[in-house]
Amino acid sequence: MIILLFGRLADILGREVALSLPQPCTVADVRRELARLHPASAAELAASRARAFIGDAMAREDAVVRDGDEVAFFPPLSGG
Repeated sequence: MIILLFGRLADILGREVALSLPQPCTVADVRRELARLHPASAAELAASRARAFIGDAMAREDAVVRDGDEVAFFPPLSGG
């Protein structure tokens, strides 16, 4: 599956990460695996910090992710 990253997460990991996880898996599984592979991203990947999307829909931690799904993580945004 392709993981898209934005904001600070993109600064740490790059804009795109390919990830292979046993199926079925959840958004929480994706977060854990990314944090395991890239420990510097763990704080930014925390569920309280980054919203997850599958396709263009916001996804809960227990949402099922399938091979071929596009998963994106957006950290909190601020602006003015």
